[in-house]
Amino acid sequence: MSITPRPPIPSFLPENAPFSPEQRAWLNGLFAGLYGLTEGVMPLSAQAVAQLVPGIALAPATDVDDDTPWHDPAMPLAERMRMAEGKPLPRRMMAAMAQQDCGQCGYNCKDYSAAIFAETEDRLNLCVPGGKETARMLKQLHAERNVPGTSPAALVPVKTKQAAPGMSCEHPVIAMLAQRHRLNKVGSLKETWHVEFDIAGCDLDYSVGDSLGIFPVNDPGLVDAVLDALGAPPDFPIGGRKLRETLSDGVSLSPAPDMLFQLISYLTGGERKQKAKALAAGQDPDGDAATLDVLAALQKFEGIRPDPEAFIEALDPLQPRIYSISSSPKVDPERVSLTVDAVRYAVGDRARLGVGSTFLGNRAEIGQQVRIYLQKAQHFALPSDPSKPIIMVGPGTGVAPFRAFLQERLATQAPGPNWLYFGHQRSDYDFFYEDELKAMRETGHLGRLTLAWSRDGDEKIYVQHRMRDEGRDLWAWIEHGAHIYVCGDALRMAKDVERALIEVVAEHGKRNPEDAARYVAELKKNDRYQVDVY
Repeated sequence: MSITPRPPIPSFLPENAPFSPEQRAWLNGLFAGLYGLTEGVMPLSAQAVAQLVPGIALAPATDVDDDTPWHDPAMPLAERMRMAEGKPLPRRMMAAMAQQDCGQCGYNCKDYSAAIFAETEDRLNLCVPGGKETARMLKQLHAERNVPGTSPAALVPVKTKQAAPGMSCEHPVIAMLAQRHRLNKVGSLKETWHVEFDIAGCDLDYSVGDSLGIFPVNDPGLVDAVLDALGAPPDFPIGGRKLRETLSDGVSLSPAPDMLFQLISYLTGGERKQKAKALAAGQDPDGDAATLDVLAALQKFEGIRPDPEAFIEALDPLQPRIYSISSSPKVDPERVSLTVDAVRYAVGDRARLGVGSTFLGNRAEIGQQVRIYLQKAQHFALPSDPSKPIIMVGPGTGVAPFRAFLQERLATQAPGPNWLYFGHQRSDYDFFYEDELKAMRETGHLGRLTLAWSRDGDEKIYVQHRMRDEGRDLWAWIEHGAHIYVCGDALRMAKDVERALIEVVAEHGKRNPEDAARYVAELKKNDRYQVDVY
């Protein structure tokens, strides 16, 4: 008689979990039974294990990016889902996230997917950068979830460890907006702000590389327009608050969520009903779905008058916005600064405003109290050896964490040389922190400052072009142990920079393209190539 071997029990635990082999085997067996999975399981993070099993304190989880090839914020959702085909449901849920690990949802991408799968988190619309695309895919994947019997959340007592004040979006602290000045000079086509918060008394232990979450308030003009389109009084009571207050700081007004179109479909008929149902299903019957915020949706279906409570229930919660910190606590532990591009654009004859960026840049008043929290960096930090050279590539607002890096290295008298690549549109108007950077260059603290301006001449010059131009020196720094950092746009800049780096390694390191790509991959694996992209 042949005996079919039992499939091996997968490992749900991070390698650094402090358990004996017997404890590890027991816990892995428990999770395997709960999840109904026997192979190809993505290890739970330390935070997820601690949430599912009360009383367990774990060290930070090891990086699993090698086992999650879709963990790339520049990759389209369809491609990420294709790469995750056939994987266990928690992994496919992770692939549906925006892959930025930005923390706006209160998790990183891996832990958000684990929490949804374990049913300790029932909100599927928390991924701000993923938007409706991610929410729809999570809804589809969640429908597949079919664990026999009782759910893991019911079988395992859940004990959520409360974070210290200011260390999570669930527990923000209050800080005062202390200073703001525009970084572009008059004549710039952009609007970028240096913003400072007074955090004295907030007990925020931040490090360079970390980010700050802020809770914005919607534009009052937009709130008034929504109230007018809704035809409801601003003082209509909603859960102990006034409708206008809830629209101001409780719900997101962009983009229009699927639930709103579903609600609209109940309130209208005929062709309009079919259009609303199509929009609720993610379709685009009129070719305008991408431009529909809450006000535009109400105007598109003019005349509907939903009950204000049902209307609010159909909207997504207003999520915090995350910005890279552009200061070092060693310069002033009671101040934290951000570098913020104000987002403004037009759709038809209506101006649209970025919620967080225009709140910080224009609408919040100096002295105003703002809810904030600290988002700790994941794999974006200065080298532990201060003598190591660093190469920083940060065009536009991507310079923010590198201003912090340079301040930190100056304050600690780190002997390692520093090289910054900065670029923007025009040198006369868009040279952020020009005086600071030039002063660091003159003293030698900033060993090299390479600039790229895309609108100064007939030819558009970007940071990746400068990297190729200086490839020989760039390669020499890398060979001397330099750590490379990139911050900024994930969709174009970060990919172009990585491509340029591979070409530099190939040309000056005398490698073929495949070996050069492997060399850069090794830099990433060894934390010598770190990115903070959005």
